[in-house]
Amino acid sequence: MTWQLIKDAILGKEQDFTRLSLKTAIVILAIPMILEMMMESAFAVVDIFFVAKLGEFAIATVGLTESVIVLTYAIGFGISMAATALISRRFGEKEYEEAGSATFQLLVVGGVISIFLGIGGWILAPDLLRIMGAEEQVVTSGTNYARIVFAGNTAIMLLFLINGAFRGAGQAHHAMRSLWIANGLNILLDPILIFGIGSWDGFGLDGAAIATTTGRSIGVFYQLYHLFNGKHKLRILPQNVRINWQTVQKILNLSIGGMGQFLIDSLSWVALTRINAEFGSVPLAGYTIASRILIFTILPAWGLSGAAATLVGQNLGAKKVRRAEQAVWLITRYNVIFMASVTGIYLLFSNQLAGLFTDIQDVQSIAAQGLWVVALGYVFFAVGMVLTQAFNGAGDTKTPAWINTVVLLGMEVPLAYFLAFPMEMEYMGVFISIAFCHSFHALVSLYFFRKGRWKSKIV
Repeated sequence: MTWQLIKDAILGKEQDFTRLSLKTAIVILAIPMILEMMMESAFAVVDIFFVAKLGEFAIATVGLTESVIVLTYAIGFGISMAATALISRRFGEKEYEEAGSATFQLLVVGGVISIFLGIGGWILAPDLLRIMGAEEQVVTSGTNYARIVFAGNTAIMLLFLINGAFRGAGQAHHAMRSLWIANGLNILLDPILIFGIGSWDGFGLDGAAIATTTGRSIGVFYQLYHLFNGKHKLRILPQNVRINWQTVQKILNLSIGGMGQFLIDSLSWVALTRINAEFGSVPLAGYTIASRILIFTILPAWGLSGAAATLVGQNLGAKKVRRAEQAVWLITRYNVIFMASVTGIYLLFSNQLAGLFTDIQDVQSIAAQGLWVVALGYVFFAVGMVLTQAFNGAGDTKTPAWINTVVLLGMEVPLAYFLAFPMEMEYMGVFISIAFCHSFHALVSLYFFRKGRWKSKIV
């Protein structure tokens, strides 16, 4: 039975998640979502693994560029939240043609926004690096890298939002496979384009950006093929290919909260990176490596949490409110167990994990300290992730946005600054702030989830 469930999850057997046993539904949704997020996190880990061999300035360039391009990720994630909420609700109501129409509107909204972001990022790349506190050598060596990443942001945007639609439809296997394709190509191309092959020396740091952009773009082509081939319940038919301004407005309204969540989260990350930049390239490189390793485990946990968004959305659409709430508590239990296990690994092997990415002793030591400190809040992180996804799946994207604003921007950044400078804890103050504030974030989310206003949200 277990192997059959795993097979159904990976092969993508379509199910009615408003009737299926909750434990079975969670397994079928969570397996491909976890694998999808592992592939997403692998982008960051693979890139930094190869880039680290180019030296601390290259690592710093990637860290600073990521802290800016993450604003694109935030918008993409925000629209993907709207996608999951809209599509899951329509699937719960069995309105499949309306789901296809909503998906086309999502493509239009995301595509247009990404074009403007790409143009602005290309023009302002060196200035953005300087604003982030980059040393002049980092600006000189990293401008082309940043421009390539910004130019490829359409692929980032579409990959996120289409996968959000797939997850809302319960077709998480398509989201998973698109990331397998994208990341597989990135792993193959990274060493070749960075270091070259044979007598060709490669592109250096720029090669990492080219490899990532190429991999994501091919992943998007895979997604579009499955949206337009008409073989699945979520499909874009000829009659769907027209602008529906009412749906566009609904997407924008839902996306505002979703974008707000991740923009605030991203702005907080940008501010923390900027604080670390004050202490030089070595602490910044250590912070960057620690962040990438942490992402490798946070994103799979986020993938497991994603099952909550689909199950809440579809079951609210089917008027099964109690079942939606039961799904959230069950997924929370599973996520806490996973993150508690990861905490133990980080506490025992932080030095060894950091050592996989760099042999620069000072950088390795800072990264290991960061892993140890942040992991202390991981159990709370697990709860916060599931509840945030539950709000988003219900279409209540604004509640998590306000929580992020107060806790992450209003508390995390000032606390990090206070600990780093007045208290003279430097980079360690930043890590402590992350662990404390994300734990507090989970407690606030729990309070608002129990109030239950998400249950009556109309999408």
